[in-house]
This record gives sequence, C-alpha cells and structure tokens, in this order.
Amino acid sequence: MSLTISEQIARRGQGKAPSQLNEQRIPIYGDKATATSETKPLTWRLAHHDAVLDLATYESLQGFTGLKKALSKSPKEVGNMIKAANVRGRGGAGFNAGLKWSFMSPPDGLPRYLICNADEMEPGTFKDRLLMERLPFQLIEGMLITAHAIGATDGYIFIRGEYILAAERLVTAIEECLANNLMGDNILGSDFSFNLHVHTGAGRYICGEETALINSLEGRRANPRTKPPFPQISGAWGRPTVVNNVETLNNMPAILNHGVEWYQSLSKIKGKSETPGTKLFGCSGLVNDPGLWELPFGYTAREIIEELAGGMKDGKTLKAWLPGGASTDFLTTEHLDVVMDFDTIQKAGSRMGTGLIMVVDEAQDMVPLLRNLEIFFQRESCGWCTPCRDGLPWGVKLLTAINDGEGQVGDVEKLEGLTRDLWIGKTFCAHAPGAMEPLMSAIKYFRPEFDQKIAQAVGVDVIDAAANQQPEVK
Repeated sequence: MSLTISEQIARRGQGKAPSQLNEQRIPIYGDKATATSETKPLTWRLAHHDAVLDLATYESLQGFTGLKKALSKSPKEVGNMIKAANVRGRGGAGFNAGLKWSFMSPPDGLPRYLICNADEMEPGTFKDRLLMERLPFQLIEGMLITAHAIGATDGYIFIRGEYILAAERLVTAIEECLANNLMGDNILGSDFSFNLHVHTGAGRYICGEETALINSLEGRRANPRTKPPFPQISGAWGRPTVVNNVETLNNMPAILNHGVEWYQSLSKIKGKSETPGTKLFGCSGLVNDPGLWELPFGYTAREIIEELAGGMKDGKTLKAWLPGGASTDFLTTEHLDVVMDFDTIQKAGSRMGTGLIMVVDEAQDMVPLLRNLEIFFQRESCGWCTPCRDGLPWGVKLLTAINDGEGQVGDVEKLEGLTRDLWIGKTFCAHAPGAMEPLMSAIKYFRPEFDQKIAQAVGVDVIDAAANQQPEVK
C-alpha cells in the first residue's frame, strides 16, 4: 500500500509514523497475541499502541522498571550483566557492548559522556527511525541504564537532521522525564545524575564513524580521528566517551528486567545461531511486502525475503541481495539459506551490517546500479585521506565510462585494482573499504555484465583477456 505525501503528513498529526510500516502484512512484532516483553523485547509495546509517546502509557507497559533495577545495582554489576549477555552492537560492527564499556577510563569526578549514534544514513536502513519515532522513552531508558553503568554525566542523541519527527518526539519525552525526576539530578532519589540532549546532524554519512561524529558534535569538521586514543579514553571534548547505536541501547531495559540467561536463550528459538537477543531485520526493494520485523537470530535470508517480505514483486526473479546496507558485499541466490547473523554472513563473504536486506532483481543491470552506489560513497567522503578522496571519484569515472558505452579493455582490471588500493589498512577509516565491498562482489559474481558493455564499446564479441577472471580475495 502506498501513501500520498498528504496522507503521510496527516498521519504525523495522528501520532503515526510516516514510514508506512503500519501497513505491513506481518506486523513488526509478529503475532499480537504472543508479543510480550520476553518474546519481542524491542517492539512488544507496539502490539498495544501504534506509538508510545507519553510517560504514563510507557510506565503502564513496564516502562522504567529496568532503570529501577539498574539503580538497585552497582555500575559494575550492570556493566558485567551486559557484558555477559553479549549484546552485540546493532550499528553494524557487532562488537560486545558491555566489553566496549569496560575499556572506559575509571571515573575521576569530571564529565564523562554517552553518545547515541542516531545518524542513520546507511542506504536501505530505517530501523532506528522507527524505534525513535514510536518508542522514544525506550531509547531514553536504555541510555539511562547505560549511563549508570559507565558513570556518564551527560548524554547526546546525535540524530540525522532529516529525522525531524523523531527529534521532536525525543525532545518532548526528555522534557517529561525531567519533570518527573527520571533525568537531571539524583534520579529517582539515587546518587545518579544524568542530563540528555538531542543534537541534530548536518547530514554527513561519515558521522556513522564514531570519531567523526564526535568531531561534528564538538562543532568541528566531521573527519575521523586517529585511534588510539579510542573514545573510551579520550572522546568528546577530550573526556571518556562511549558511542552506541540506537537499537543497541534499546536492548538494555529488557535485559535488566529479565536477566542474562533469558537474553541468551532467545537464540534457541530457531536453533541456528548462537547470537543472543533479537534484532530488527528488514527487507526493501522490489518485494511484495517491504518492512521491518523483530526476530531472534537464526532466520535465513530466504525466510526474510520469501516469507516475511512476501517474495519478489510482479513475478520478478531475485538476482542478488545486500545483507545490511549499501556498504556490504553482494550475495546471490546461492546464499539464500545462510543464517542472518554476524559470523555466518561473514563466512559467506559479506557482512550483516544493519541487517536490512536490499534485493536486486534479474532485470536490473549491475553496472549502473554500482555506479549509483559509488556516486553516493564518493559524495560522502570527508576528503581527509588521498586514497578515498581521489580513488572513489576514479571508480565512478570508470563505471560511468563503461555504462555509457565508452569503456576500454582493462577498465575492469583497474576497478579491481581500486578494490585493493582502497581496502582496509590503506585508508584512514572504513569508508572507502565499505564502498569497495559492493564493487568487488559485483565484479566477482557479475563480471560478464561489465565485459559485455566493454565488448560492445570496442566492437568485439567477447573480452577474451577478462574471461572468467575473478578479483583478488581480500
């Protein structure tokens, strides 16, 4: 179902998210009758309300019970719980959040910061937007629990500038928390004090890199910083700082409420993964029912694409798919039965990234598709290091020539060379390597499409020198 712009605007006034996700054939929380805080810890409240936008409603649905339990424990106890639960970062890296917290310098009586990375700019990704628009108090509770565990004095939600509605709802929720002693000094009569602020970004994809985000928050140009020192030692304004993703922080209340063993047991529902907890998975592109679903780890890409997303639209045939955003490697129909978790997708030759699948159908030409992706990455380069600043435009130039019928024999080899020259360890941050992932995998699986265009341009039937050649495995 498609909504017009006027219908989307009208729904904003009704407290409904404009993302059309209310119209999913299968709701994000699955079966309303079985959606509970123990089965769907991130979205179960949406089975009762389209959006939970006031404190009274949130508290009636177990809101802030996790915070109260956290405040009854020492910061170290809370940190150890999250570390033992193995909450893997949901922004794409998959690193243990509790372990990340443990690298923070000990408190010294001076400011310490918690930053929520809500700068959701990965193409094809829209999970954090839903959580912020419809469950703002849940994110705030997760941040309060985290702040208590790491001894943070102040927090920032660094949110994508285009997420106007989400920012408005977060600000309103923060104000209500301040008015009810859930934020500020001596929260709920404890020794814990914490203030939270919403900071809207200026629209840079590079701010997904945590040190570039910190630079932008400080009012500087959004360039990545040299690491070490890592933010946990010297982050915002030179003080110890932890940066976590929106979805990662949303996991904290349920873990405090139900415990570590419960969280770890969720992966046993499917029995195909050892990654604890649930995740917001999604699918977009030419499928019948694009959307988001909270699932335990263990679902395969086939189950998400064919069952939850309703399969390919209008009888189209699946050709390739990106597991978690534009900066992941393409996989093919041969990989559909791969389990969607961090380790399994990596073994298949890609990254799970954000866990939101983008599909490509057989009618789509990979060369202009890649060109479009690389134009995005070229534009979003911060320009700090030469390989990224100059290498990404060179890739776009080559792809444009091939697509426009001006390609030359050897152009694909030059593209392969870029995937090596812009790889991990040869650039200042992971932006350029991320841009190379879809490029090198497209050449690996769909090399004939590139060769065919070049053959037509130079007036030959086939490119013999490039036949069946594969890019170097990284």
